[in-house]
Amino acid sequence: MGASIQINHITVVRDGRTILDVPQLDVAPGQVVAVIGANGAGKSTLLKVLAHLIQPTAGQVQYKGKSLTNGISQLLARREMATVFQDSLLLTGNALFNVAIPCILRGDSKQTAYEKARYWLMRMGIEHLAKQPVKGLSGGEAQRVSLARAFAVEPQILFLDEPFTSLDAPTKVLLMDELELLIKSSGVTAIFVTHDLEGIPFYANRVLVMNGGLITHDDSIRKLIQNPSSPFLKAFFRNILSAVGTQHLEESKLG
Repeated sequence: MGASIQINHITVVRDGRTILDVPQLDVAPGQVVAVIGANGAGKSTLLKVLAHLIQPTAGQVQYKGKSLTNGISQLLARREMATVFQDSLLLTGNALFNVAIPCILRGDSKQTAYEKARYWLMRMGIEHLAKQPVKGLSGGEAQRVSLARAFAVEPQILFLDEPFTSLDAPTKVLLMDELELLIKSSGVTAIFVTHDLEGIPFYANRVLVMNGGLITHDDSIRKLIQNPSSPFLKAFFRNILSAVGTQHLEESKLG
């Protein structure tokens, strides 16, 4: 089961400009949260603060109800998290090594780590690529390795920062569907950042809309589509509204 994470009065200031200002945010265990917004809205900054990849200028992050106030507590929390980025960020070597190495770094024996790596390459449908050098993988194959690497460490919270943006549409749709099954079966808490409609997980429990470093909306996908109360939301959901129609949302996957 996933874990809870909260932030209180978080701000991030760079070069005298506030790029993130979130007074309060609570994500419950097992929730799938989509964070949407235009480029530069603050989505990735919010994710990196939650994932303890950057330190906020002010404010506090809590994980499982405990404040992460020092390097040791943050390191322990990071061991229960995994992040998948737009770029796969794979190490030199083969796919099996790339999935196994984070497990080893988190304390697994080499044998256990490689067993987990083989299992997750199989779950992602790429066990035949285990000994393949990663520099020869396609974009979709590389992201499958990244997802296998993320799930192999058995995270309680999974952060995804536009992981499928650079992929072609058929590959993106296929991976999104497979990711839905993995998230639901594992119960992991997931926070998914995207700036385009094709990248949004419509199985999310909740959607945060960001603009100018602020969370401007916090609701379900269906309610945001039915009542797109900002120019950004109207533009973002235009294709859905024209293709599906609000009267059919209750009967669709979006409902």
